[in-house]
Amino acid sequence: MQVTYIAYFHQNPQVLLSKNHKRLIKVSNDLHYTVLDTLCGTDSVHVTVGKPVDKTINLIKLSVGTESVEGLADWQSTKRAQAPDGLPCHVTRMWPKRGVEILNGGSIYWVIKGEIQCRQKILRLDEYIGSDGIRRCSIVSDPELIRTQPSLKRPFQGWRYLKVEDAPIDLPKGRAQEEPLPLELNRALAEIGVL
Repeated sequence: MQVTYIAYFHQNPQVLLSKNHKRLIKVSNDLHYTVLDTLCGTDSVHVTVGKPVDKTINLIKLSVGTESVEGLADWQSTKRAQAPDGLPCHVTRMWPKRGVEILNGGSIYWVIKGEIQCRQKILRLDEYIGSDGIRRCSIVSDPELIRTQPSLKRPFQGWRYLKVEDAPIDLPKGRAQEEPLPLELNRALAEIGVL
């Protein structure tokens, strides 16, 4: 079986991928390249080096069934919502085509009750094969939930890309513990551009 490894240079040295995909290639000038995807074929291994990564993209996803950031944290503390190494993960049918940009410092922004309320830094994208034999993507994230300025978002299915410039700003650490504004007031302020 041939496996083609597609490698990209990372300006962010903290990018990690799943253990079964990770191959670190050292070149003569000490630049590091990391494998991002595999394509199956016969028995040899071929490495293709891609372009330098200079963009970052985020993901946005509805947190279905949770009522609050605390509820999301509670769900992610269960074994069912964790990768084998204990980090929170979300399994999705679609593998992001812009994975290299996601792994270059991207986050997953969580929509809870119609508003973006928090984000988590995406650490890696793991391959996940379900009991049905279908290949899926497991989005593995940092356990820290970073609260953001609430931002209204209409319902959508699956996940979407979220440009860095369109993402809500993080709340200062002290403000994360403040009592949130009433939902109706928060939405009214967001609609007129105050939030």
